[in-house]
Amino acid sequence: MNAIHVLNYTKKIKDNTVLSNVSITIKENKVVGFIGRNGSGKTMMFRAISGLIKPTSGKVIIFNKELGIDSNYPEDIGILIDIIGFWPDLTGYDNLVRLAEIKKKITNEEIRNTLVRVGLDPTDKRPVKKYSMGMRQRLSIAQAIMEKPKLIILDEPTNSLDTEGVDILRNIVIEEKQRGATILLASHIENDIRILCDEIFSFESGRVIKYEET
Repeated sequence: MNAIHVLNYTKKIKDNTVLSNVSITIKENKVVGFIGRNGSGKTMMFRAISGLIKPTSGKVIIFNKELGIDSNYPEDIGILIDIIGFWPDLTGYDNLVRLAEIKKKITNEEIRNTLVRVGLDPTDKRPVKKYSMGMRQRLSIAQAIMEKPKLIILDEPTNSLDTEGVDILRNIVIEEKQRGATILLASHIENDIRILCDEIFSFESGRVIKYEET
């Protein structure tokens, strides 16, 4: 079954075409890499798949539901795109508890286990405003995976991570694939893409210029 089907997707912002007639099909339970320079279109493609931008033309179908027709956003998705806006005066644990209250899908124990998975201490009483950049990135990864979504989108998840953090992330990607998730991954560390991904889409000037299986 296809997890994602992007058909002839074009997005124009004023006079700038940020995505140009992109068509992509991704099957379920794959780890798929998106590579390209800054501004090449890969992050915009992630936003399109997440329903965060609407097409000028074309469409996105996620698990057989067309965005904007059947639903505005994918129903079962975890996202790390850009900077996550946490509540700065709350602990990491309390931030995730508050986010989890939206869908009420997971328990507090599952939240604590997720924090341990990303290398954070669920009993840490420091507010997020006192976290290092690496700790914030780990918390961002935690919020993306904590509800065990069918689709996980991680845009440059290794940013600010130390060597241990990168190793943890790689293990999480492997574990989430084994769980059955479909994972989209963009990273400036090409080795991550080569090691982890089943398929790779290369972007340039808002277009897919190359597709390869690894």
